[in-house]
Amino acid sequence: MRSMFSGVTGLRNHQVKMDVIGNNIANVNTVGFKKSRVTFQDTLSQTMRGAASPQGNRGGTNPMQVGLGMTIASIDTIHSSSSAEYTGNMTDLSIEGDGYFIVGDGLDMFYTRAGNFGFDENGNLINTANGLKVMGWQDTEKHEVPADKSPQSIGSIEIRKGMMIPASPTTEIRFGKNLNAETENNGTYSLPFKVYDSLGCAHNLTIEFTKTNANEWGYKITHADGTETNPGDNSGTITFETSGSGKYDSATGGPLTIALNNVNGAADMSISIDFSGTTQYAKETNVDLSYQNGYPAGTLTDVTTDTTGVITGIFDNGYSKQLAQVALANFDNPAGLIKAGQNMYRYSNNSGEPQIGESGTGGRGAIAPGYLEMSNVDLSEEFTQMIITQRGFQANSRIITTSDEMLQELVNLKR
Repeated sequence: MRSMFSGVTGLRNHQVKMDVIGNNIANVNTVGFKKSRVTFQDTLSQTMRGAASPQGNRGGTNPMQVGLGMTIASIDTIHSSSSAEYTGNMTDLSIEGDGYFIVGDGLDMFYTRAGNFGFDENGNLINTANGLKVMGWQDTEKHEVPADKSPQSIGSIEIRKGMMIPASPTTEIRFGKNLNAETENNGTYSLPFKVYDSLGCAHNLTIEFTKTNANEWGYKITHADGTETNPGDNSGTITFETSGSGKYDSATGGPLTIALNNVNGAADMSISIDFSGTTQYAKETNVDLSYQNGYPAGTLTDVTTDTTGVITGIFDNGYSKQLAQVALANFDNPAGLIKAGQNMYRYSNNSGEPQIGESGTGGRGAIAPGYLEMSNVDLSEEFTQMIITQRGFQANSRIITTSDEMLQELVNLKR
């Protein structure tokens, strides 16, 4: 009896659907998990009579077919986004939109939505569940984001706590704000400031502004102990327009430089000084540094991540530096990815090649630091599908028992 075998296919395939539902429910709290669904289709049908076309005064007849049961059409992975859980850990990352993090062991690459990342003892950014390294862009020698961010240049990210950045000497200083136009001749105003040499040593300097004439101020730069920075190179004149805006030094017509020669074994310093942002109005004197580069050596104390995946190091010298950037991959057909376990996927022939790039570009979503993506399993939907599957299984079992009773009746004809 065909009905018995049809019932068997129904039992077998409803069991598979129940397996998928059970796996979905088991992973309701799995980070970055994507649920699956099962779709059914009928199998071959036995044709008892073919279709006939109209002939003369007779109409056509439809085919007569008896189905031979059902089978699984597909088991699809639903890659819809889910809500994010705030963790407060800045190395935990979530993707708002499409895209996958890339992790690897040097041989194989895997793709995941689970961003539970952290640093190991060697400073490698890894997936804390399996130790696979997170892929991105980093100049390993300079510890900075490189200019080349091509898909071929991605690699592991290494950031060691306690790492240092070298000192950068001061090469440029700009002054801004106001010198009071109502100051009497020979009136002075002193401003202390600090510069750094190539070893990161700080040098305390003082600049003294002296009103010498209408629309004219002289300045002189000395060390804090009163010695000149470099004779003949430490003073000059600033002239102002009648409108109050500043000019460059009257002697050179451009930015000045001062020199600090071979201090504490450091390289000679040449510092450009710019007064073009300084004004002379009849207001209080509040001239100050508007810009200064250079900083001492610093030790890494903390890291932060932004929405583009850039990991920025915060150093104890008050300086911040971009150290690396996490890469994302996108696929034309994410449903074609192959599950590899541990919340990871491999690409397949039908997923398309990974399209690797920065977050927020090429259809890739933004990165949310401090969040983890939750499972997209909907318990209400899964329980409803469980009831439907249970009833389908139950109905197919009735087909088998009823077919068995019919066969029993057939056997009972001979008694």
